[in-house]
Amino acid sequence: MDRLSNTVRPYAWGSTTAIPALLGIAPTGEPQAEMWMGAHPGAPSRISRTAPAGETELALTEAIDADPEGELGAATVARFGPRLPFLLKLLAAGAPLSLQVHPDLDQARKGYEDEEARGVPIDAPHRTYKDANHKPELICALTPFDGLCGFRRPTEAADAMEALGVDSLKPYVDLLRAHPEEAALREVLTAILSADPAEMADTVAEAAVAAERLGGAHAPYARIAHNYPGDPGVLAAMLLNYVRLQPGEALFLGAGVPHAYLDGLGVEIMANSDNVLRCGLTPKHIDVPELLRIVRFEATEPGVLRPEASPSGEERYETPVDEFVLSRYTLASGAAPAELTAPTPQILLCTAGAVRVGELGLTPGQSVYVPVGEAVEAAGSGTLFRATVAA
Repeated sequence: MDRLSNTVRPYAWGSTTAIPALLGIAPTGEPQAEMWMGAHPGAPSRISRTAPAGETELALTEAIDADPEGELGAATVARFGPRLPFLLKLLAAGAPLSLQVHPDLDQARKGYEDEEARGVPIDAPHRTYKDANHKPELICALTPFDGLCGFRRPTEAADAMEALGVDSLKPYVDLLRAHPEEAALREVLTAILSADPAEMADTVAEAAVAAERLGGAHAPYARIAHNYPGDPGVLAAMLLNYVRLQPGEALFLGAGVPHAYLDGLGVEIMANSDNVLRCGLTPKHIDVPELLRIVRFEATEPGVLRPEASPSGEERYETPVDEFVLSRYTLASGAAPAELTAPTPQILLCTAGAVRVGELGLTPGQSVYVPVGEAVEAAGSGTLFRATVAA
């Protein structure tokens, strides 16, 4: 197994304190949004391996490229190709992330092929599909964690908008009350994203003042508006369910489900993809026609996940995808070691206490990569997250 050296991404929405606090280091004053663990080409983890010339450092992508079946296993390569199919992150939101959705696998493949055929550069700001893969994801809270997840019932969204007492919101309220669910949500989101920018900025400003005055259930929208003044995504956010996760609780985000993370520290795992379609709360490109094609206009309850415990001590977060499995071990000093050997590649992340994985000691924020089939046990006193592939 290999200790991982990981990159922290300094996105503007990142917390300045959450990741440093977990690592036990002093903050730099700069945002530290995401620590990436895995083999994503954008910021692959680095490992040390013994070579004929001695110890050498290389990217995890390089190790996998050199021997895909030896690192990942023949079954994983056959299903997902010669790459680690998941990306694990520590995510620390100090401000709201963009309101977004992800395509399903068929939509991603067709969208990628279309942009390739049209010659849209892969790094172009207006490029939508960076790869041909879908991007289901799971976020597990390490601290209280606020987010938006899925459409709420149109009547509930209408009530929230109407309570603000803003005249320019009345057409949206009327649409939400007058039409069946799918049509109501589609028409209102389309109207919000297609509105005149100057008029929308005025409406959002009025709505923000009213939300600040009302507080309570409207407080999250006031905070979003503070971070993104005039952004139509503030009104789009009012169409969604607000949810607060407690530590250990999780959310699964499937294809077509609009969502945004607002505040908190969590462990995130996703399929290895960059495909994001944005609805707002961002200065980045918004492809409104493609977004409206991908979004699933149906009201849902945010399904908060809690781990299912097994006799082995593994607490597993069940999801309907094969690219990743996230589970948690709570290790106690003096207890028998947890047996973690698996027929799939793994990344193990310590988030509390002090644990030992094989011969490697881990403290919060430290992680290791375990190639397919390598024998591994974990012991100590702390919390260990395990990311792997569905067997």
